Amino acid sequence: MTRIRVKICCISSIEEALMAIKCGASAIGLVGNMPSGPGVIEDNLISEISKKIPPPISSFLLTSETKASKIIEHYKKVYTSTIQIVDELEGREYKKLRKELPNVKLVQVIHVIDDKSIKEALEISKFVDALLLDSGNPNLKVKELGGTGRIHNWELSKHIRKEINIPLFLAGGINKHNVKKAIETVQPFGIDLCSSVRTNGNLDERKLKELFNAINY
Repeated sequence: MTRIRVKICCISSIEEALMAIKCGASAIGLVGNMPSGPGVIEDNLISEISKKIPPPISSFLLTSETKASKIIEHYKKVYTSTIQIVDELEGREYKKLRKELPNVKLVQVIHVIDDKSIKEALEISKFVDALLLDSGNPNLKVKELGGTGRIHNWELSKHIRKEINIPLFLAGGINKHNVKKAIETVQPFGIDLCSSVRTNGNLDERKLKELFNAINY
């Protein structure tokens, strides 16, 4: 079985980043300004943490900006290896991002709600390096753009994974109890976690180890 990549999100310090990497994380998520959800930190701290991430570990900037120019502006404050776009990109200006940031990986979040999410995923998969399927709802008055801790319909995610030709990360309510089922059902390239490996908001080394043990069992 192909090794599953694990991205630990909502990292809030250099110490948390190094703990996640020590336990087996392939990537860490650094959350910029969001309308809701956990893990938001200042851009200067994102920059500090990203500088401490050793290759080949990936550092993801989670940005809620929706214009390509604003995403580029945000990125140039932090210089991570990857940009995770958590909302819909206006005008689908992915080519502008590619032109301005040719060496940066682009990951688009698709919030899996219904069959329309499948269509959206298939269309956008042509422009980015990977998709990340999450359980938010950008249609609410206060947008949910991640960190909900909810599971979405994994059958829809499985359908998307079968139809696209790029890597897929699965997020939303994954924990040590259901991670094996999530992997078996969707067969993603990687999984993404935040709240399930935390205690009182802090990254918990014991919970991280339990998660990786569950994956490798």
